[in-house]
Formats: sequence, structure tokens, C-alpha cells
Amino acid sequence: MTVSTGWGREDLERLGPGAAAVVVVDVLSSTTTVTVALDRGIEVVPHPWADATAADVARRRQAVLAVGRSRARPGEVSLSPVSVRAAGPGLRRIVLPSPNGSTLTAAAAELGLVVVAACLRNAGAVAGWLARNAPSGPVLVLAAGERDGAGLRRAEEDLWGAGAVLSGLQDRGWVLSGAARDAADAYRAVSDVRESLRDSVSGRELCDLGFAADVDVAAEVGMSDVVPVLVDGCFLGG
Repeated sequence: MTVSTGWGREDLERLGPGAAAVVVVDVLSSTTTVTVALDRGIEVVPHPWADATAADVARRRQAVLAVGRSRARPGEVSLSPVSVRAAGPGLRRIVLPSPNGSTLTAAAAELGLVVVAACLRNAGAVAGWLARNAPSGPVLVLAAGERDGAGLRRAEEDLWGAGAVLSGLQDRGWVLSGAARDAADAYRAVSDVRESLRDSVSGRELCDLGFAADVDVAAEVGMSDVVPVLVDGCFLGG
């Protein structure tokens, strides 16, 4: 089986039509938050950022709409994985808007691809699931990166998250593209994931805003066995 990697919406549009499945990686924070939710049995409906229909989707899905991380009040669920981990036992489903991971997930779904969410917490589980449920065609491991005023920034944490999945596939005999091998090597070269995440551009931004705990959750390498698979617009455990 062959696997390639890419960045953001542009590479999804370029490489996605030739793929059978896409693994979306947004380490800080949407795909990490998805794994924390599914660890608790909470379903996640990813939703494009700044889409005014999110509240309607939440009502229709009988879900709680996650608010912006910096706007969340105590007890509210947001893009923060810590907020989802701390939520009460009655939470069953959330609608999760995000500018990177959730937006890419929606775009991948429009292409008719199998969509899986991965991060450092569940990269090994995702690699194992793909090996057991090999798609009928190539797999694209898509690093979300960060959108800013200058366009797409290739965020190192998403390179490492993609590389963690790719290294697991390489260990299982999958054939990696040159860029995919480079990503796998980049992940293997990280000696201290927690400190590296805290020192990344996005990690420093979150720490400065008071969300260092979210960065630490993202650094829980291999702590989750869930494989979020998009089914009818909702991430369920595969």
C-alpha cells in the first residue's frame, strides 16, 4: 500500500482526488480534542470555522456547540481538549468548529474520502487500523498547518503528528513517498515531545494565552487507542 503526505487545503485538492482515504492531523488542537472526546464516549461533529450554520447543526444533531477557546467560560466546552476532558458526564455529542482540522475534514468529506483524525495521542492506533482495514487505494496523511494573514504556515507539531502515523505505517511495510519518509524521519528525530511542543510556534502561543495544559494533553504520545472515523459527518470510534 502506498501513502503520501501534504499540507492544508491546497494539497487536499491536489492529492485528495487520487486517494481512497485521508488522515487529518491537527495536533494543536482539533484532532487531539477529538481523541479526548472519543476516549470519553463523546461523539464529535467537525464543522468548518466561521460557518454560521454551526448552531443549527448542533440543534439538529442534539449536540453541544463548542465555543472559541478564549471565549469559553468555566464549564463550557471549547476547542480546548482540557475543557472536553473536564466536561460533565451528561455530554454525549459536540459540534467542533476549527479553522484547520475541522475545516479540512469537511472538505475531505466532500471529496467522498474515508476520513480519519490523528494526532500524537493516537498515531499508533491509526496506523494499526489502516493496516487492518487497508483502503482500496492510496492514503493521504494531511498535516493541517496554521492559517494566518500570510497564508498557510507549516506547523512543526503537525509535521510530527503526521510523521508519527507515517512511521507506524512504514514499520508495517507500507511504501512512503519521499515527503512522507521525510515526515516520518522528522518525528523520529524528536527527543522530547512535550518540550518540543511547548517550544513550537503554536505551542508558545497557547502557553502565552494560558493554555499550556492543552499543549501537554497533545503531548500524550500513544495514550489513546481510539481511531476517529467520520461517519455521516460525525467522528465515531473505528
